[in-house]
Parts: sequence; structure tokens; C-alpha cells
Amino acid sequence: MNSDWLVLLQSQGGGSFFGPQTIVLVAMFAVIWLFMIRPQQKKAKQQGEFLDELSKGQEVVTSGGMVGKISKIDGSIVTLALDPNGKTLARVTKGSISKEMTDALAAANGKSEE
Repeated sequence: MNSDWLVLLQSQGGGSFFGPQTIVLVAMFAVIWLFMIRPQQKKAKQQGEFLDELSKGQEVVTSGGMVGKISKIDGSIVTLALDPNGKTLARVTKGSISKEMTDALAAANGKSEE
């Protein structure tokens, strides 16, 4: 009975580099890349394109939750008019404007007008 356990516990020697362990590691990396890294890169690219296309008069939402219309764009600084009269202004960086929240605001405004 003890000899059965010894046979099971002995390591396999002289395996090739492309053995089952390597194939499993490559498969795990591929799955991680497909389901985690690639979607993040795609989302970052979409956010970058969104920020490049910002224009005066566009209604946006910051990542902090402030809603306003863009009144001025000066490089990476965006001035938002927070009230309808345009008297309350806030200066934020372009990076703080959220594509997801702005899209959600546009969808909510579109549904409420119908």
C-alpha cells in the first residue's frame, strides 16, 4: 500500500517546455487578456475620444456628479456653467468629465422628454 503512494508522489522528470503546465498558463493569460485587459483598453480609448470631441455648449457630468454646460475649453481645463443663467461657473479638468455619466444623463433626458 505504501508503494502506491510513493508512485503517486514521484515527480515527472524530463518533461518538455511545452507541457500541460505551459499550455494552461498561456490559456489563463489569454482568458485574463480577453475578459479584463482588452475591455479596459477599449473603454479608455472611448473615453479619450469622447474628451477630444468635447465642445462648447455640450451638457456633461463630472466624475464627482456636477452637471453643467461647457462654456469654455482652455487646453485641459474646462469651464462649466452649473446653472441655466451661466452665473455659477466651475473649472474642472477634462479628465474629470465622465463619458458614462454624460451618456446616462443624455438617455435620461431623452426618455423624460418623450
